[in-house]
Amino acid sequence: MWTVMYIAPTAKIAERIKHKLMEEGFLVQTRPVNLSKQQFEILVPSGELEEVQEVLNFILHP
Repeated sequence: MWTVMYIAPTAKIAERIKHKLMEEGFLVQTRPVNLSKQQFEILVPSGELEEVQEVLNFILHP
């Protein structure tokens, strides 16, 4: 089961976050929220949510 953990404001930011999380060894998917708004959901397996949240906080707030 996949859980939305973050909504990125642009495709570029979504891809950057996805790439960094995958470098850390996490499974990550992205999907558009609404094509007219260009926002993208970052999804991770439910069981990894807490771990990924810690890494995401570091990525967003170095």
